[in-house]
Amino acid sequence: MKKSKLILFAMAFAAFSFVSQSAIAQDNFKVNVENSNLTWKGYKPTGSHEGTITLASGDIYVNNNTLTGGSFVANMNTIKDADGSAKLEGHLKNADFFDVTVFPTAKFDITKTEVKGAKIHVTGNMTIKGITKQITFPATLAVNKDNATLTSDTFQINRADFNVKYNSKTFFDNLKDKFINDDFDFQVTIVANK
Repeated sequence: MKKSKLILFAMAFAAFSFVSQSAIAQDNFKVNVENSNLTWKGYKPTGSHEGTITLASGDIYVNNNTLTGGSFVANMNTIKDADGSAKLEGHLKNADFFDVTVFPTAKFDITKTEVKGAKIHVTGNMTIKGITKQITFPATLAVNKDNATLTSDTFQINRADFNVKYNSKTFFDNLKDKFINDDFDFQVTIVANK
């Protein structure tokens, strides 16, 4: 009986030691909001608009140079149009689009990562206008002693999934050529430091 208890204790101690070492090996990098970039591009029959959004905060978790988790919060009040149109920026911020007075932030929480070739496929929960949907995008991760940079490929988000209705064919009929595509391009470069 004493021998079996001793074996169980030794196994539990070994498991605890392994977990502790794994936890120690994980690095937490804080997002550098000034050096990180979130870019978007929306399309309509007569052209396109593009711009940026600034991050408010975030973290990247890395274990043995492998992305294990993280979360990012975007400040939706910082939506910018690349051409500097104050009218467009105001429209994107109002209730027709992202309603930033009610929903001042958007968030992405990483739930799973999978390495496929040279890319990491990052899966997580995207929350925009209080609605959460799962999305996956390919990215690369560069890590050194004090910094980590997560760079996504350009991927698409369907704005209709998040109740962004303005001139969307999902919500309105007979728009003719006045519609705006539901899918818009998104690309993120997240720079983080210890």
